[in-house]
Amino acid sequence: MSGTLTAERLNALNTGSVAASHLAECLAVDFAALLQAVAPALGHDALHRMRDAEGKGITQRMALAARLLRESGQGDPAQWQDHASDTVRGWACYLIGSDASATLPAKLRAMRPLADDPHFGVREWAWLALRADIVAAPLQALECLQPWTQHASPYLRRFACEALRPRGVWATHIALFKQHPELASPLLEALANDPQRYVQDSVGNWLNDAGKTQPGWLRDLCARWQREHDGSANAYIRRRALRSLQPR
Repeated sequence: MSGTLTAERLNALNTGSVAASHLAECLAVDFAALLQAVAPALGHDALHRMRDAEGKGITQRMALAARLLRESGQGDPAQWQDHASDTVRGWACYLIGSDASATLPAKLRAMRPLADDPHFGVREWAWLALRADIVAAPLQALECLQPWTQHASPYLRRFACEALRPRGVWATHIALFKQHPELASPLLEALANDPQRYVQDSVGNWLNDAGKTQPGWLRDLCARWQREHDGSANAYIRRRALRSLQPR
């Protein structure tokens, strides 16, 4: 239950003293007010730029916040990645993602603690902030993220899958995996029986994405998995994967 967003609760969000508890609260945050509260050294012009961006999408405003922090000499992600506000920790994600001097492997290493963040929103910002780099080099990203599929943390296992989704949410598509999803087979096979529903949902969504452009590949994969995997985890993933396909 989301409840009513009181003035007191909104003020706490806008001053960075609490984390959002659900998506509606994430979307309600006033970025200019939050920037002013947590980075008082920012100049008037920077805050004005953020206020001017109020009507833009949240991903654009996240990127802008990181840019304003960097331009003001406050661009070290370590300064923000342990902040009480999930939005501020999200800005740390975008600071990592927008570091033009860093390679994709270096960005992934830096992003790992945020990809494993206890807050659902920060975990989403972590992969969204790297999406442009991943779209530009999907096979390199796949190679870097394959070991994450074996990590004890379900958050990191999900990140490995979610970051490479062919279509994704609020994200640029990965054309290579839309046309050739089989290239990601090592990652998908590693997660085919993941015990955590949080990861299973991501794998099912990945496959559902792929099935929109390669339905035959998806049907063949799920038919093989049905023969090879008799557990409930894989059965759930297959159902989720096939949900958008018309029955033959």
